[in-house]
Amino acid sequence: MSESSSAERPRRVDIAIIGGGLVGASLGAALAPLMRDRGLSVAVIEAAPLPDGLDAPWQPSFDARASAISRGTAHHFDRLGVWSSMAERASPIRCIHVSEQGRLGVTRLRAEEFGNEAMGYVIPNAWVGRVLHRRLAELPLGWHCPARVEGIHPLAGGHRLVLSDGACLEAGLTVMADGGRSGLKERLGIESRECPYEQVAVVTTVGLDRPHEGIAYERFTSAGPIALLPMTGQRMALIWTFAAGREREALSRSDADFLAHLQATFGDRAGRFRRVGERHAYPLSLVTASETVRPGLAVMGNAAHALHPVAGQGFNLALRGVMDLVAAIEAGLVRGDAPGDAATLNDFEARRSGDRDNVIRFSDGLVRVFGFDDPLLSRARAAGLVGLNLLGPLRRTLARRAMGVER
Repeated sequence: MSESSSAERPRRVDIAIIGGGLVGASLGAALAPLMRDRGLSVAVIEAAPLPDGLDAPWQPSFDARASAISRGTAHHFDRLGVWSSMAERASPIRCIHVSEQGRLGVTRLRAEEFGNEAMGYVIPNAWVGRVLHRRLAELPLGWHCPARVEGIHPLAGGHRLVLSDGACLEAGLTVMADGGRSGLKERLGIESRECPYEQVAVVTTVGLDRPHEGIAYERFTSAGPIALLPMTGQRMALIWTFAAGREREALSRSDADFLAHLQATFGDRAGRFRRVGERHAYPLSLVTASETVRPGLAVMGNAAHALHPVAGQGFNLALRGVMDLVAAIEAGLVRGDAPGDAATLNDFEARRSGDRDNVIRFSDGLVRVFGFDDPLLSRARAAGLVGLNLLGPLRRTLARRAMGVER
């Protein structure tokens, strides 16, 4: 990656990506063919310093945060030329086991039923970032890190970005992939609609007394859903959702008490829980930006939509957005349109809207259906889980959505 120094005059770039995290780095990698074939100039601005030594030996931590990615996302990463490296640390999801506490209904979705080796994969976030940043280091892009956008000003043909490292950029297209916490959207008058779930997710890593065999678990309880995702070794990523305020007890328990409580709530289907890592809590809301495109601007990733983790669709949805934006830019260049032109961004929005709205409805509906402790609703949910095991077309639809191949 090339380092940029202070500039007395603004430097013009075709695309400026604000945020070099998983979404922004994926976009930078996806733009590589257009940089090569079309001479597209791209800059990436990242506020957090990158870890030293991208080529240093990998030393995974027990507590490493991980993401579940679908088969569709793995396919996109393969198109970007990075999947073979990511797969070195990927744990395949061979089966998804869905159940509800106190009810007999169980749904199992197995990859082999659909002719696949895996329905998806679980990969440490730090490894995904490392692979993507290695790829960015090979590309002729401007890299500003650590640097923040201190000023963003609309102008004819794009935006002027004033950076904390002293640089000033004039970008034809500015992509906000900064997670939405920087306040930049609000400075441009883009509001976020927030619907709190009044829930908090406790996230950690747990160790098992036996191999997990690639099974991912989704268990709905009266206190909230529990997700367990297979990781390398006999480890699983745990996402345990509590009603707001109830998470404090889970955080304050000793490791032994926490594991005992988890065992009593989840049961023995995954084996015995033997170890727990550091616990973190995250309040949950459905957050959507009031606008995702305007001339010279696109909003992506969590800056555009933050979803409940129960359906595991957030990053998968964001990466499909990355691929659709690149496709819209390429189609616009063929027409003679610049990346930030309204026609290009309207094309991008048309490509995204159906998929985005469907996933938001699906994940939000799942939270609401399984988020109420009502006896009648609980029996209906259990019947639905049993029915899913019997109804082939509905099972296939659910499986295709889980694998990220259902648009």
